[in-house]
Amino acid sequence: MKVQLIRHATLKINYKNRTFLVDPMFSIKSTLPAVANSANEFRNPLVDLPVSVESILEGIDAVIISHLHRDHFDDAAIIHLPKEIQIICQPEDEGKIRELQFTQVTPIEKSLKWNGIRISRTKGEHGTGKIGEKMGPVSGFVLEGEGEKTLYLAGDTIWCNDVNEAILEYHPSVIILNGGEAQFLQGDPITMGPKDISLVRESYSEASIVVVHMESWNHCLLTRKQLNEYIENKELSHIVVPMDGEILDY
Repeated sequence: MKVQLIRHATLKINYKNRTFLVDPMFSIKSTLPAVANSANEFRNPLVDLPVSVESILEGIDAVIISHLHRDHFDDAAIIHLPKEIQIICQPEDEGKIRELQFTQVTPIEKSLKWNGIRISRTKGEHGTGKIGEKMGPVSGFVLEGEGEKTLYLAGDTIWCNDVNEAILEYHPSVIILNGGEAQFLQGDPITMGPKDISLVRESYSEASIVVVHMESWNHCLLTRKQLNEYIENKELSHIVVPMDGEILDY
């Protein structure tokens, strides 16, 4: 298994001789407005893609979309993705994706077998209280295949029972967490911060943890430097915070 962080939550994953693109967001730096009600007004994305869209799309067999927020599936991705590409999503998003003229859309309620890979959907909490409700449904996904390590993509969620239950059910060898501690001027964070990541580490010491979803969107305030300092100070093991474009081999 190879995992490449493209930018933010966009990942290119080689798994059991298949290549997945996760949460494609292809917009050019500063071409989208800032998230409102945030601590700054920087236009999004904050950084450019580290590689070309053409190279990202090369060899892609399927696209996994965790939810339809703009930073996970943007207009640029809608334009560039082939309309016949296999898309895997949560049931709530199937209709909208089909409305965008994509023809091969497969929603997952619990799990499915695809080209020798079992793909299971997990749940999460994209924040707490009214903000969490407003964020709408989000999903994570687990990849399992003979001869491969189990991979858990937690998606846009904070630490919650859904994440704990997914870890206990699937015993993943690699866990990818969406960090950045995204938040608005009011309310709690809507993605994982240092304490959430620490709780994941404490709940399951066997897995390698990869933290993405950082330094690319204006309301994601936690930096890589801050998180790496926290990891070092707390002596947390086997946690990687990759740079954009970096490839990890498992």
